[in-house]
Amino acid sequence: STPSRVSCNSALVAELTAQRYSHPLISAILGALVSLHFYTINTAPAEKGREKMLTKQEFTATWSSLHNDAPVTGVVAWWLNISYRCGLVATLLRISPNVLTMLGLVAAAATALTATSWWAVLFLVFSLFFDGIDGSVAIFQKRQSAWGATLDSVVDRISEALWLYALYVIGVPAWLVITLWSVASFQEYARAKLVSLGIKDIGVVTPAERPVRASFLFVVLIMWQLNLPGVFALSVAFLALQISGFLMVVRFARSQLH
Repeated sequence: STPSRVSCNSALVAELTAQRYSHPLISAILGALVSLHFYTINTAPAEKGREKMLTKQEFTATWSSLHNDAPVTGVVAWWLNISYRCGLVATLLRISPNVLTMLGLVAAAATALTATSWWAVLFLVFSLFFDGIDGSVAIFQKRQSAWGATLDSVVDRISEALWLYALYVIGVPAWLVITLWSVASFQEYARAKLVSLGIKDIGVVTPAERPVRASFLFVVLIMWQLNLPGVFALSVAFLALQISGFLMVVRFARSQLH
């Protein structure tokens, strides 16, 4: 049958892909990525003819409604224009949003494994890019799901752990790296808990959101490559910034729950 054939193909391709790479972490992630791609194809519901693609106006309107009717202007409009084009390309290539999510994880792992080279900077950019477009591609392909949102959230936390492992590799103390990741995770958990309690409007944007955390790592990796001083001091300063952001979320949560 077709499902069993797809299952066999996925196992074979995953095994062959893994054999090409000697590093066990990369092999495991790539194998899982290939399997996920075949699983997505295998479990996709049968279409009754080709669905009409979203227009750019429909795409931006859907994105806005999913983000508490956020205005689509300025940098947001520029990013959504890029996301729309990426959604079109991904759809034509039959790439699912979950595969893009996993590509972000692969790029994060590559960042950690190449932390002492300039490649780490490039892989970090790729990781953030894939993380930024997977949700938009889901909207474009009309494939928003609770599973996709959960996978994205879990992969985000793992990716940030891998990003920060790169800091440890270049000499930032382990206690500082662990604290940076913990505070970021506490902030995101507090947000997720608020949503689970029915508070849809997050209401506060902190100075240490995920793109800012990625930008911090971007700067630190470049500083280390150029042998510039201040990597430890900048890391401590950013930890203070993250703590202030976390406290902003806690104060907002208290104002909404009391």
